[in-house]
Amino acid sequence: MSRENEGLQQLGRKTEYKMTYAPEVLETFENKHKDNDYWVQFNCPEFTSLCPITGQPDFAEIKIMYIPGERMVESKSLKLYLFSFRNHGDFHEDCVNIIMKDLVKLMQPKYIEVIGLFTPRGGISIWPYANYGQPGTKYEKMAEERLLNRQMVNG
Repeated sequence: MSRENEGLQQLGRKTEYKMTYAPEVLETFENKHKDNDYWVQFNCPEFTSLCPITGQPDFAEIKIMYIPGERMVESKSLKLYLFSFRNHGDFHEDCVNIIMKDLVKLMQPKYIEVIGLFTPRGGISIWPYANYGQPGTKYEKMAEERLLNRQMVNG
């Protein structure tokens, strides 16, 4: 199946940015290598959201790493989705967990992890980490092991 027949709406169109949290912009396409285990990584070094208390902007690098299942996230739609957090007020930990859960719901990956490397505010950096492995598979055990052994020293 060619990519043109997969129903992708964002790719090749004029970019329209949503100004509020917009998970509906996320799109997927078929993983042509679903029998292989392999990593896909996205780095978004210019992520912004708002502090829900002060309304001040928070800046981060968001790292998304996953082992795809049947579907994969389309990168332009992911960019638009992450951009939609720009005026969204949530704590750092909430943003990372929301991103992970939205991507799990969207594409049901074998495994996924999301890291937020937020810049310091008040002299403290917060780097939340969330992960997920498909229940009842080796990826569930992988998620548990990676979470328990996670060292965030260098992101």
